[in-house]
Amino acid sequence: MKKVGLFPGSFDPFTKGHEDVVIKALTLFDEVIVAIGVNTSKQYLFSLEKRIAHIESMFSEMKNVKVLTYSTLTVDFCQQVGANFIIRGLRDSKDFEYEKSIAHMNSQMSLIETVFLLTSQQYGAINATIVREIFKNNGSITQFVTNSELLV
Repeated sequence: MKKVGLFPGSFDPFTKGHEDVVIKALTLFDEVIVAIGVNTSKQYLFSLEKRIAHIESMFSEMKNVKVLTYSTLTVDFCQQVGANFIIRGLRDSKDFEYEKSIAHMNSQMSLIETVFLLTSQQYGAINATIVREIFKNNGSITQFVTNSELLV
């Protein structure tokens, strides 16, 4: 049976920490789907099209990484695309406590398991919210986001 992991998020932007999680997930899964959640009531800094192109550019050589969008419950989308696992990256204990609750709820709604992967220590401080603030205030985000020029 093919092991497919789905890595959901808004990825506004997709940081080096996110990239690190995908690279680690590829050692565990046959295929990784980076699933960009679309919430029409949320204001994003970067357009959906730019986020898709940005993430695709990083994994263009890897045939076992797909970038898709969805606007349903994550567990429902997993079932639609045949993903057996949800992948979540953790930076610290606060992330774990938050993600643990979601994982428990998801497991009550489906048979989909959540796999937690620790972000490498060098990326542990990278936070997309802070990266957005740096960008909005004309700061450089190149040290936090691979191929950040694609987002401009």
